Amino acid sequence: MKTRGERIREWTSEQTALSLGLLLVGAGGVAVFFVGTILLVWLNGPTPWESLLETVLSAAQGTVLNLALALGAAAAIAGFASYRRMPTKAAVSGAALGVQAVLLVGVFYAFRKGENVALTVRQNFNFELLGEFGDAFVNGAKNTVFLAAVGEALGIALGLVLALLILSERVVVRAPARAYINFFRGTPLVWQLAFGYFGLKLGMRIPISTYQTAALVLGLNAGAYSAEIFRSGIQSIERGQREAARSLGMSYMQSMRYVILPQAFRRVIPPLTNEFIILIKDTSLVFVLGLTLEGRELFAVARDAYAERFNATMYIGAVIGYLAITLPLIRAVTMLENKLRAGYR
Repeated sequence: MKTRGERIREWTSEQTALSLGLLLVGAGGVAVFFVGTILLVWLNGPTPWESLLETVLSAAQGTVLNLALALGAAAAIAGFASYRRMPTKAAVSGAALGVQAVLLVGVFYAFRKGENVALTVRQNFNFELLGEFGDAFVNGAKNTVFLAAVGEALGIALGLVLALLILSERVVVRAPARAYINFFRGTPLVWQLAFGYFGLKLGMRIPISTYQTAALVLGLNAGAYSAEIFRSGIQSIERGQREAARSLGMSYMQSMRYVILPQAFRRVIPPLTNEFIILIKDTSLVFVLGLTLEGRELFAVARDAYAERFNATMYIGAVIGYLAITLPLIRAVTMLENKLRAGYR
């Protein structure tokens, strides 16, 4: 198996000077847009919002946009005009990057020329206000991760049991599990949270807190989706292995425990991790329960901060928090999938 360095050298050796040039021009258009804009914002400062507005409307920003537009347009036109005569596809990549640069510049130009650009910046990018609620956002991020982690742990345990039930040959065993899965997959999570709160906590007087109710409902919901993941993972194992285990005298549960499940777990780790990422975002629906100040998750913090300051920058703060949590996890999932895929070869 070739290393990444070997693949890069092999790919580079296949390129022509023109194809590499078009690729660099297209990449340069995108790089100029992002690097130039970030550099200008850093030099002038993202706060106060007046400084950010001045950067957006400045002549220097216009120069950055014009340069990015010129590079992007040149790469797009030259790449699509000549790619048929190229021995490789690098020209197409350069053209695609050029198109991306042109689109980015177009969106930014439309924003600059908007009638309410000052109001938009003040109401959505007033980052000074985020400093007032920094501790609240940090606490909200902790609660978001905790709710998702508890819900995922409960969902995995419940999902494994449900998966084993729906794989049973007996209808009376499969039917209740299938009904549970269909119910939780077929109804909105926000309804489940509301019903769990009013039905369990208030209606049945079960002595659990609102925070615990939220974690329980998230786990019950995650269990339905985890069950389908486990079912697919178990069924992906060759049937002959199960038959071989049974021929050795193992019971159904023994064959599952010692032969099938260890292999299935390896295959379901990436989709379960993806489910965890989805659950992190689903915690934003918990705000309907009205958590206490200490129990608020990210979206609830942003909503309460908006109600106090009437500025949508608070929701940008929530987005930053979600991305800070999910992007490393998404990267970890990708690396894990690549590692497991390499292990299957």
